[in-house]
Parts: sequence; C-alpha cells; structure tokens
Amino acid sequence: MSDNSHFRETLEVFDNPSPARNFTIQHHCPEFTSVCPKTGQPDYGKIIFTYVPDKVCVELKSLKMYLQLFRNEGIFYEAVTNRIMDDFVAVVKPRQVTVESQWTPRGGLHSNIIVQYPED
Repeated sequence: MSDNSHFRETLEVFDNPSPARNFTIQHHCPEFTSVCPKTGQPDYGKIIFTYVPDKVCVELKSLKMYLQLFRNEGIFYEAVTNRIMDDFVAVVKPRQVTVESQWTPRGGLHSNIIVQYPED
C-alpha cells in the first residue's frame, strides 16, 4: 500500500448556498479504479455519493482528483468504501451521507458495498 496521508487533503469544499434547507446531492462517479490486493488485478467500479450538506458542499474537480488517487492502491472493496466515507465525512461534514460502491462483475460475482453516516 502507498502512503495515503495526502488523499484526504485533495478534497475541497465550497459554501453551501442553502444551509438552512435540507436537500440531497447525488454524485455518480462511474470510472473508479483500484487494485485487488490479493491478485494485483485492477478493480473497476462506480462510486455513488448521496448526501445532505451542512455548511459546505464537496467541489467536484477535487472529488474526481481524490478518487483517481486510488487507481494504484491495493485495497479490498470494503476497505476502500469505508475509507472514502471516512475522508468524505472528515472534510465535508455532511448532515448525512451514503457512499455506495458498485463493482464490475468478476468471476461470476458482483458486489455492492453501502456505508451510511450517521449509522442507524
């Protein structure tokens, strides 16, 4: 695994234009790539962010750049989805968020990992 301390620092935010209102933002990131730590083969997936912002919203170019940092990262589906959630919550501090990773089938298996904040 590479040094990933700078990943979180890549995410940028901007002021929520309507902080008094609850509204939902959904970002679909269909070209996510990481590496299977077991086989070294690339894993391809889609990351979906569904969140209710509080004071700030995530800036999309920074989100794209953040996700691209994982393309050479050897990490399991479950770990990367939870790590993305941890980084997103730490930087964006949303009222609530769901991060879902949907993985391209391989070997007859298709996986979706769903993480929610706050936890039910």
